[in-house]
Amino acid sequence: MSASPSPAARAESPWLKTMPGLFVLLWSTGFIGAKFGLPYAEPFTFLFIRFMLTLAVLLPLVGLLKASWPHSRVLCAHVAVTGLLVHAVYLGGVFYAIELGLPAGLASLLVGLQPLLTAALALPLLGERLTAGQWLGLLLGLVGITLVLGGKLAPAAGRLFDGFGVGALVSVLASLMAISAGTLYQKRFCTGMPLLTGSVIQYLAAGVALGAGALLLESREVTWTMTFVATLAWLVLGLSVAAILLLMALIRRGAASKVASLFYLVPPLTALEAWWLFDETLGPVALAGMAISLFGVVLVSRGQATPKTRR
Repeated sequence: MSASPSPAARAESPWLKTMPGLFVLLWSTGFIGAKFGLPYAEPFTFLFIRFMLTLAVLLPLVGLLKASWPHSRVLCAHVAVTGLLVHAVYLGGVFYAIELGLPAGLASLLVGLQPLLTAALALPLLGERLTAGQWLGLLLGLVGITLVLGGKLAPAAGRLFDGFGVGALVSVLASLMAISAGTLYQKRFCTGMPLLTGSVIQYLAAGVALGAGALLLESREVTWTMTFVATLAWLVLGLSVAAILLLMALIRRGAASKVASLFYLVPPLTALEAWWLFDETLGPVALAGMAISLFGVVLVSRGQATPKTRR
């Protein structure tokens, strides 16, 4: 006879069930925030200000809650590397690619390949073995993203390098590699990371890197409008604080490939938000793609990744 769950576990369960959906909702607003904010500041400058404001929010919380710091310098170094990958290279690469003229839809689709790349790398690096159903779910997610964004990409397909160069593609591909590697690195080396103080270290490392990029490559001019201030406030509180803490918690609790599958829901949800905010239409093919993506995520989430046996 199995033991019944403790009262703490029962109380925690509803919150745990809402975490993935809340994360996807928050994360999906990132491209919307970029669209609102980039006209007023260059990408590295924009992100540097965002991360410094995030630290201004997190540091008082560390003192107020008396949060513990990572137990060793080695763990601190691993946490900093994760911050460079997940924050500096991923976000900096996407923002810089859009600044160079890469269509936002194409950027979203390329970064949307992350779950497949993460799952493929998780096999040799973390020893996670995916079931056939999980691989099917990952492939269905990719098909769904292609359907959602296909209409937006079609006009650009015939003029791939019109308006942007190879640098934009290299930049967004670097973002894809960074978010995939960062997810795996976090799972492999940072499982003992305190979420709050670990996030402080990550944003500090990313802020230093992006500040250097702004200093070397940009004019650092900012047009302070109400739109820009409101966008910054949302990106700091909604994305850099709430969504990232949720992401770190999800990576700690679940297999890396399962967490990565959540990113398949981001482009469809972003498309819905763009339809609501910017009047971008969604046809039946796009709606079908959203349904396929959702089904793919369900397949990955319900499957059980097993450790790879050694011979």
